[in-house]
Amino acid sequence: MAQEQADSRKRILRLKLNGRWREDAVADNFLLVDYLRDVVRLSGTKTGCDGGECGACTVLVDDRAIPSCIVLAVRCEGRSVETIEGLASQGRLHRLQRAFHDKLGTQCGFCTPGMIMAAEALLRRNPQPSDNDIRTALSGNLCRCTGYVKIIESVQAAAGMAS
Repeated sequence: MAQEQADSRKRILRLKLNGRWREDAVADNFLLVDYLRDVVRLSGTKTGCDGGECGACTVLVDDRAIPSCIVLAVRCEGRSVETIEGLASQGRLHRLQRAFHDKLGTQCGFCTPGMIMAAEALLRRNPQPSDNDIRTALSGNLCRCTGYVKIIESVQAAAGMAS
């Protein structure tokens, strides 16, 4: 009974999501990925492994790439959270989204949002990354459809768009 009560406790979560402040009532034990998908109804962040190992759920929290399946939503109180939906602006694809499309970095598309968010975190701190930098930044993201060559080429192309 005590566990049920603890699990059902809710609090108001205030965070900046894709550039806009919002408040929602969430349970203390609610994962960030579930908050994004079930409360906010943003479906771009995918649930893959539920253990922080595949990267499909990668989002940016204060500009850092994190697996949202192992972070409690309440840990993001007062912080900035960005999802794949927040990258496009005024109906125009973000440079990484455009590069993944142009360079065929997307296969089935399931891992793509997490790949793009991890790459965005990299490009924000290192606008001209080496191949090794890109590989390291994407090392927490798994793709079952490709050998990563097109994904790395996509990130390189996006870096070139910025210069």
